Amino acid sequence: MSATNAFETDLLKLIFQNVALANVGDASGLQPSSTAGSLYISLHTGDPGETGDQTTSEATYTGYGRVAVARSDAAWTVSGNAASNAAAVTFGACSAGSNTITHFGIGTAETTAGHLLFSGALTASLAVSAGITPEFAIGDLDVTAD
Repeated sequence: MSATNAFETDLLKLIFQNVALANVGDASGLQPSSTAGSLYISLHTGDPGETGDQTTSEATYTGYGRVAVARSDAAWTVSGNAASNAAAVTFGACSAGSNTITHFGIGTAETTAGHLLFSGALTASLAVSAGITPEFAIGDLDVTAD
């Protein structure tokens, strides 16, 4: 069994853009947060998997920190069953240490374990060492609901 395309789109809009998902439960549906807040993008050196959290295999280079992205239509584009970043997502530059980044995560916490909502593999691994600033260009961070 799978979700319908319309429901997938509406669910992604609720999560990424803080838009109400109408007619679920009652006519008012699943309501958006009164304060939209942010989602937090993380980098990982391995697949955090379906049981991982935001700290599972998380990057450790000096200068790294999760990046907050607002839950809004200015920050995320939702079309069909896919969501993608509407602005560049830039991480701190590496000033020491190194990591090979293979995955990204989208979760609920700025620090700590947090609740990992989505994760995925990068198209190509990224070697991070001193002077490298990891970044997702507009439209490069893609999430698909299916």
